[in-house]
Amino acid sequence: MAPADARLRIRRIRHNDRMSIESAPGSEVATATPEQPRESQTDVVLNGIKEMITTGDLTAGARLPVEKDLAARLGVSRGSLREGVRALCIMGVLETRQGDGTYVTSLDSSLLLAPMSFMVDLQSSEHRADVHAVRRILETESAGRAAILIDDATLGRAQEILDEVEPLVDSGEHEAFVEADIHFHSVIARSSGNPTLAALIEALASRTARARVWMGLHSEGQVARAHREHRAIWQALSHHDPDRARLQMAYHLLTVEDFVHSHPTAPVD
Repeated sequence: MAPADARLRIRRIRHNDRMSIESAPGSEVATATPEQPRESQTDVVLNGIKEMITTGDLTAGARLPVEKDLAARLGVSRGSLREGVRALCIMGVLETRQGDGTYVTSLDSSLLLAPMSFMVDLQSSEHRADVHAVRRILETESAGRAAILIDDATLGRAQEILDEVEPLVDSGEHEAFVEADIHFHSVIARSSGNPTLAALIEALASRTARARVWMGLHSEGQVARAHREHRAIWQALSHHDPDRARLQMAYHLLTVEDFVHSHPTAPVD
């Protein structure tokens, strides 16, 4: 047998032997697996405090244990603990009171969802129409729910907003009109009976205001049309008609959405 053939045969025998060992029952030969990335110390703090809240060890308004004890409990350094606490403060989960320690917030939806507005700010121009579409979907359902649940006092406040904004329709004060617009939509969202839905809507509405101002400046008669559409939404709410309220809200917001689609050079929201 030639030397080259012999070496090839030996390699085949070794390969077959290794495969037999690995597939044999009870074999101790382990298949290599990629090493899992280690959790950062900051993540340990975030997940640790989240677990303390979800299991009831910490409740809304509760004060965190002193820094030394909490760091020991979570198995992290004090520096890592401070970094994690700062991150949770930004998220609206914790709040630091000067000279009094760190507390769990009320964990209200409006606090916990507020950081979403930061994400919306980072959306590039080609994705801003997506933000308007999400807002339309949420507000359409919100209007339907509000039509069922809204009371006379809230209807009166919504009408006051529309009456107060009437002089702005032909004044050219587009920013003031949009501010009133946001207030009107906020009243409806809060009347939906769902605080999480209302918080999502308010975060999106405030971040889509710039497009509406730009639309008012560059689309003749848009402010007057928007005001008429607001009146139609109010009428549906006052009759406690959820289907009509949804239709009127969807039509109203589609106007803005279509404008954003057809004006790709408009300023980013």
